[in-house]
Amino acid sequence: MALIVQKYGGTSVGSVERIQTVAQRVQRTVAQGHQVVVVVSAMGKTTDGLVKLAQEISPHPNRREMDMLLSTGEQVSIALLAMALQELGQQAISLTGAQVGIVTESSHTRARILNIRTERLTRHLQDGKVVVVAGFQGMSPSPDLEITTLGRGGSDTSAVALAAALQASQCEIYTDVPGILTTDPRLVPDAQLMREITCDEMLELASLGAKVLHPRAVEIARNYGVPLVVRSSWSEDPGTRVSAPQPQPRSLEGLELAHPVDAVEFDTNQAKVALLRIPDCPGIAARLFGELASQNLNVDLVIQSIHEGNTNDIAFTVTQASLSRAEAVATAIAPALRDHITNTSQAEVLVDNRVAKVSIAGAGMIGRPGVAAKMFSTLAAAGVNIQMISTSEVKVSCTVDVEDCDRAIAALCEAFQVTCSPRLKAVSTIETQAPEVRGAALDPHQAQIAIRHVPDRPGMAAQLFQLLADEGISVDMIIQSQRCRLIHGLSTRDIAFTVTQTEADQARLVVTQAATELGWGEVLVNKAIAKVSIVGMGMVAAPGVAARMFRALATAGINIQMIATSEIKISCLVAETDGVKALQSVHNAFGLAGTEAVVVPA
Repeated sequence: MALIVQKYGGTSVGSVERIQTVAQRVQRTVAQGHQVVVVVSAMGKTTDGLVKLAQEISPHPNRREMDMLLSTGEQVSIALLAMALQELGQQAISLTGAQVGIVTESSHTRARILNIRTERLTRHLQDGKVVVVAGFQGMSPSPDLEITTLGRGGSDTSAVALAAALQASQCEIYTDVPGILTTDPRLVPDAQLMREITCDEMLELASLGAKVLHPRAVEIARNYGVPLVVRSSWSEDPGTRVSAPQPQPRSLEGLELAHPVDAVEFDTNQAKVALLRIPDCPGIAARLFGELASQNLNVDLVIQSIHEGNTNDIAFTVTQASLSRAEAVATAIAPALRDHITNTSQAEVLVDNRVAKVSIAGAGMIGRPGVAAKMFSTLAAAGVNIQMISTSEVKVSCTVDVEDCDRAIAALCEAFQVTCSPRLKAVSTIETQAPEVRGAALDPHQAQIAIRHVPDRPGMAAQLFQLLADEGISVDMIIQSQRCRLIHGLSTRDIAFTVTQTEADQARLVVTQAATELGWGEVLVNKAIAKVSIVGMGMVAAPGVAARMFRALATAGINIQMIATSEIKISCLVAETDGVKALQSVHNAFGLAGTEAVVVPA
């Protein structure tokens, strides 16, 4: 007998008929010999209707009262589903989040789960009942015992957290799509169903706006080893399996507040090549990385900073054994790039073979604004200067001078309470067998903020991103330019980053004030951008993936404004008006249509 947690979204329980259909599916699962916990959302558009009612009363309703109001939607669903199961002769009981023992922070409308007390739930399961649980909600600790809600994706989060607490065999997420697709089918009609995807890949895609699974739910699945399945409520098709790593022993205390960093990783076998003052026009990155791919050179980090005039800088890292060939390619292509430059600047190649990459790894980096800031602050306190920065949902990486590597590792291990610092492993069997690219995504809701002439010394990035973290602003891409400029005798670099458009004005105020007080240069804001990304475990072992992406964009006449990569993701900023065309071009370039390769709706 297996214990299965099933979650049904609002569309799946949007009418009496659909609730009865869900009850029949649940009964069939029980008939197969399984214990079942069902988590449901509010019916259809109930939550939207409740929000509208509140706004008719008050333009800025009290957050506590909003939780009290919105939690009622799920209570309707669970009671009706329990009744439907009982009509089928199946014992069932409905429980609110508080009754089932979901204990959360006291933060209203966006609480995180602290713990789940499963005694009552387990007792009902042992009595042969299906337990129908209200998703999206919980209860704050005593003495207040306040009703709280979990925010967007809360029912997914409830379901996976319950599965983790109960050590369920799997958690099934039922929705109105057949599973996880290679991209948003509304933008790319030939997007195809994926049969499987890893938690790390799903986290990257979910952080780009995927609504099929919320990043918080995937984080819990990854941290507690919960197998996930995303399936259609309207068919018996198998859907998409999201594979989790082997679970590590973890306490349920602080379930969603557990350490976001699992390990500190390092790689001293790195070298950096930078091309400065190259033309800022379509095709340049494609040409450079196409030449590197033709030499079978595998590139790790790729950084393209913000443009200055009609030129830009691109830097990348390779293994030390590949440095001489990578330098030869860059040196050979530089004269051809110079021919395109209309001003007096010239393309320049810089090489540094004294580079180490230090990373913090774990789930949910971007969702916790203070994690990257803490890494930068820790390195600054240790006197370690950061040369390059790369961020993703599961990892933040910095390149530093190789002589600073040991000091950086020791400081980060202490700061994040990580007891070991595993050296980056050789390419795994999973990576060599995985598709180069699983899916492509478009995020049209980002804004770019750049600061000119930030002093190039330890602590500057830490200071900037701590200020943003203190305001609760989550930063996505972070780029530090490779070109240094002397301003009043002081070496400086530009730093650029992206935030959501909704937080752009707030971020602008924070950065502008800091720039004024600290003597940084001009602050530039661009809201007319889109981010197109590809994600896949297999790209680690596949030279030329970046080149194919850049070539696809160049062929479509799309200029790349910024580039940032991690081991399993490549992201490019493009003009907002080019966003959909960029997604379609990239999706086609990797042959994702018609293959088993996530829906990523904007």
